[in-house]
Amino acid sequence: MGPPLVWKVENYSNALMGGNVFRYLFNSVWVSVVVVFVTSVLIATTGYALSRMRWKLKKAAYWVFISGMTIPLHATLLPLFILFRNMGIMNNPMAIIFPYIVFALPTGILILSNAYATLPGELEESACIDGCNIYQMFWKIMFPLVKPTLAAIALFTFLSSWNELMFAMTFISDPFWKTLTVGLQSLSGMYYTEWGPIGAGMVVATAPVLVIYLLLSKQVQKALIMGAVKG
Repeated sequence: MGPPLVWKVENYSNALMGGNVFRYLFNSVWVSVVVVFVTSVLIATTGYALSRMRWKLKKAAYWVFISGMTIPLHATLLPLFILFRNMGIMNNPMAIIFPYIVFALPTGILILSNAYATLPGELEESACIDGCNIYQMFWKIMFPLVKPTLAAIALFTFLSSWNELMFAMTFISDPFWKTLTVGLQSLSGMYYTEWGPIGAGMVVATAPVLVIYLLLSKQVQKALIMGAVKG
């Protein structure tokens, strides 16, 4: 094995333009960004409410969220298909955004709730003495301390939504809304497959993952170090 004998740059132009990979790439990027943003906000706020605040039915709500981890992802395929068909959102990005968000919440809430629980209560007491309300206490004091952990959760959420195939293939058949995983699969024909554009498309699909990892790698390392020190 070694480097290719002939470098064919035209494979990238064929994949991006002729194979419609650029459209699939755009769909995957914005879907993953929406999923990461929404789940990060929900996990950060819900984890704080379940870990640091006192209210009725808190334990029941916590176990309702955590019980989502026991549900196999693809066991919901048929019920979701029937639900989305009745709602009229098949062939709509919302049909994959909703499941991605819902299935990312249980694990994220579990991890971030534990991260909040390790923070000393004196921080909140000092903030109250200084006149902070609940929102200032969360955004200015507690949230910055769990940013590394939330970054690690965001990274894995991005990877899971970026690489997911089954939901995207089942709920999206319109070529205009196909994600990159489904689009690359459609490049292979029944009798003939052009492996050059497919390989170029796979390289293009890997590039955003590397960019996201480089942007969040320091935060992920901080989260791992924090866990090691506190453990």
